[in-house]
Amino acid sequence: MFSGNKTIEDVLQKDDQIVITGAGGFIGGSLARYFHEKGFTRIRAVDKKPLPEWYQRTPGVESLCLDLSEADACRRAVEGAAEVYNLAADMGGMGFIETHRVECLRSILINTHMLEAAYRAGVQRYFFSSSACAYNTLLQQDPNVTALKEADAYPAMAERGYGWEKLMSEMFCQEYTAERGLETHIARFHNIYGPNGTWFGGREKAPAAICRKVIEAKDSGQLEIEIWGTGEQTRSFCYIDDCLLGIDMIMHCDALVATPINLGSSELVSINTLVGLAEEIGGVKLARRHKLDAPLGVAGRNSDNTFIQAVLGWQPRTPLRSGLEKTYRWIETQYALKKAGKQVVHD
Repeated sequence: MFSGNKTIEDVLQKDDQIVITGAGGFIGGSLARYFHEKGFTRIRAVDKKPLPEWYQRTPGVESLCLDLSEADACRRAVEGAAEVYNLAADMGGMGFIETHRVECLRSILINTHMLEAAYRAGVQRYFFSSSACAYNTLLQQDPNVTALKEADAYPAMAERGYGWEKLMSEMFCQEYTAERGLETHIARFHNIYGPNGTWFGGREKAPAAICRKVIEAKDSGQLEIEIWGTGEQTRSFCYIDDCLLGIDMIMHCDALVATPINLGSSELVSINTLVGLAEEIGGVKLARRHKLDAPLGVAGRNSDNTFIQAVLGWQPRTPLRSGLEKTYRWIETQYALKKAGKQVVHD
């Protein structure tokens, strides 16, 4: 880490108010725990899901159930806040975002109302979780893709629905900084994965879905796995611990005000390779059955980390094999609990 890098501990007092939206989900819930473990005592976690459905709840963290597509709820959420981390969105893996475009687009209401509420409340810093889906899809038509640098979002041709919402919300953040002086920070997430995330039900992303499928195959004795598409499509996957540290450093970097930046691993793998890693971790070899009419997204996507290395002297470092094993073991435990009729994450 560069000697000039700052984290939240360099900027806030331990009793300053931190607000995290989307905190009933994977990344938001993990971020609440991250700040709590650093000793911050006033953390407000907000999500529209009923509290029993939250993925994680950290003891000592205020938890509010609010629909942030409503302006009044946003004003309540940011009361007294020094910093706001907006991770609230209606989203999921490719199977969800390709078939729920209206729901994904409607998330622009959340960021619009949250920005205005944060500005009016005098919030010091505002973080927006964007996505690699904001990038021009015409640059992602080959599995041997050139890694995407930040400038590749324009000329704009984002992923339909979800990607356009993210790109437009980035612009909202930039204009609130330029015209109204609200300090905003923007990170484009590249496939964040890890324990405590969605692993079944239709919103899960590829690493969790594949781990679950391998576990199910082993448990059932039906030693085959369904792979969406040919499996030749490529992605990079960023482990949750790297994501949390990256959010912290990006939020507190003076050189990254209103400046979108990649937050992802540059370790590019095919889906077939990802399946092979999960099989290796599970100690099993499965027959592969390809579902060629499944939602696939772009052919290839990877994170160019030149900018984040130049500004922060850092990039996500957890090898996929290491992060996937931790994810697999956690899902394995969750699967056993679910099979035994016990409550599991997002059941």
